[in-house]
Amino acid sequence: MKVCLFSTCIVDLLFPNVGQAMVEVLERFGCETVLPTGQVCCGQPTYNSGYSKETLQTFYNEIDALLSVDADYIVGPSGSCVAMLKEYKKILQDDPKYADKAARLADKTYEFTQFIYRVLGILDCGAQLKATATFHRSCHMTRLLGERTAPFVLLDHVKDLEMIPLHNVQLCCGFGGTFSAKEPEISEAMVDDKVDNIIETKAQILIGADQACLMNIGGRMNRRGEKIKIMHIAEVLNQNVDLKQIKYIKDTDHQIVPASGSGVF
Repeated sequence: MKVCLFSTCIVDLLFPNVGQAMVEVLERFGCETVLPTGQVCCGQPTYNSGYSKETLQTFYNEIDALLSVDADYIVGPSGSCVAMLKEYKKILQDDPKYADKAARLADKTYEFTQFIYRVLGILDCGAQLKATATFHRSCHMTRLLGERTAPFVLLDHVKDLEMIPLHNVQLCCGFGGTFSAKEPEISEAMVDDKVDNIIETKAQILIGADQACLMNIGGRMNRRGEKIKIMHIAEVLNQNVDLKQIKYIKDTDHQIVPASGSGVF
């Protein structure tokens, strides 16, 4: 199948290593990946700041760019940004030119781990990482995209990786896009609480599925002199891959866990 890559601003401009890892994982499972150069930003920062009309041109540009490729799916490395693309469907439902395009875009867009687990049907990506780690469950991916399960299932099958539960995993890291700039004192207190909880786990690695959150937490850790390594889940699933270890859900007794993870996580 052909996959259109939704790179997101932060990955594209600051963390290309995450985008590279995502591409390598997808292509390992037979996906043909294409990166449209016209994409810039999904418009979330300005839209959430109240500039709804001014952000329309950004929405239009992103839709046109991502639909310029005749792809089966659109996949991005950030639950927050992917959730924004899915919101286009409602925001533009009365737009005479873009309503149908927005709906088409939203319906075939997935966050990276969702796509791996729910569309490709992968249970074990064949990765191996001998370490202890904890996972930051980002707000938008959990509350807006509604996915709280796929990352945990995939990480549970990384060979030699010991996952340690994070206290108050449901709480925000304090980034919130422009929130961290508008309310820096509150944002700093929130990220300090998050860092304290991460340190308490004594994990060697902090893993996340949203690079913006990881950037915020990692930046605060750096200023506090903390030494925990930060990794996006795409990088983890691309570590020391043994092709013989890869498992598809259809070849196991595994029952796909609902995105809500009710009663599981």
